[in-house]
Amino acid sequence: MISRRNLLAASLASPFVANAAARAQAAAVLDVAIIGAGAAGLHAAHRARSRGLTARIFEASSRVGGRVFTDSSLGSDFEAGAFYIHWSESNPWAEIAKNLGIEAISDSGLWGGFDVFSNGRRLSGEERSRRRGGFWRLSGVLDGEPASADMSFGEAARRVSPDQPEAASGMTLLSLGEDADRVSIRDYQRLHAGEDLVLPRGYGRLLEHYARGLDIALSTPVTAVDHSGPAVRLETPRGTVTARAVIITVSVNVLKSGSIRFTPELPAETRSALDGLGMGALTKLALKFEGTRFGQSPWTQFFDSGSHGDLVNFEFWPWGNDLVVAHFGGDYARGLAAQGEAAAVEHMLGRFVAILGADARKAFRGGRLAGWSADPLVLGGYSIATPGQADQREALARPVANRLYFAGEASAGSGSMTAGGAALAGAHAIEIIRKMI
Repeated sequence: MISRRNLLAASLASPFVANAAARAQAAAVLDVAIIGAGAAGLHAAHRARSRGLTARIFEASSRVGGRVFTDSSLGSDFEAGAFYIHWSESNPWAEIAKNLGIEAISDSGLWGGFDVFSNGRRLSGEERSRRRGGFWRLSGVLDGEPASADMSFGEAARRVSPDQPEAASGMTLLSLGEDADRVSIRDYQRLHAGEDLVLPRGYGRLLEHYARGLDIALSTPVTAVDHSGPAVRLETPRGTVTARAVIITVSVNVLKSGSIRFTPELPAETRSALDGLGMGALTKLALKFEGTRFGQSPWTQFFDSGSHGDLVNFEFWPWGNDLVVAHFGGDYARGLAAQGEAAAVEHMLGRFVAILGADARKAFRGGRLAGWSADPLVLGGYSIATPGQADQREALARPVANRLYFAGEASAGSGSMTAGGAALAGAHAIEIIRKMI
């Protein structure tokens, strides 16, 4: 889970945005059009260039990185999206960081202790031990369940610790951003494991650096994809673009929303795959304080559970900065994000003050919400497979008419839910395209 040194300004220059000459060539047929400048799109574009293919990325927002974003709007950095380079032994971002000279370190030293609360009240040692025992018993059953069993986390927890539903809730709400009864245990069992690395200078900044020199059209949403003719036609506010193949890296919920119209419509297999996948709402909210550290060391974590599944993890002073970052998920997170940043910040500050006391409000200087579930360009944190639907990731990854390729964290198999998996999915799509065109 989750004073950082800044990269040189030159290394953080904005990625190349299609200039007048490039726009004049829009009528020409690209080898590959890539929708989305997140982890999958950027890595696909690099792989395309290394394979001699022409590729252009179309990004709806005004920046690159997607759900990998280092937010500095409060004057200190926090990772609004992805934090870890998971399973770094085979994660491409570990190698990319090394090649770019960007420091990546083990997460093993990011520890400052923890405490557990309920509605702002510190739990007794006995209650903390009981809950911790329930968590470890659930972890054991996850490893022991046969791969053929595709039940929800909630059902697995009730089998092992029927008196401790918070064990499953804690695991899924704070790691996947979703309620335990909505998450497939088999999908979770399939995920890669390995050493995790973190980036003191920011995961988002790594992607910004990696994007330099690529052909990227920012603030250019693709609204329609027509694959009925000899070439695929993409409609954008800047005009029509044609390509031999298209890699689509937008989120599951964006695909479900219909904001991109497909002609002909997507086949039943792809639509069924989307129906079996959802998106958690893992959300972060940063609170800035000055003048006090409340007696807590960096990376200390306070867990506070409410009465209605509203579990929050307050992480103190990441990288020694002046922020406390709240992590939370599920319908609680969706509801807060929908209220808007001001209301969400005030609500979370209230929960923090209930734990630390009124002096915390006096030291408060501002807040920032990373509400992915309310962002129309994302509509969620990252993908989850619902119980009984663990095989739908593979179905989503199958090409449509040998010209449409869904390549993002949702279709990354055992690398799903990670920026590393997204990158691998993008590169894999390019390798298939290269053989087809």
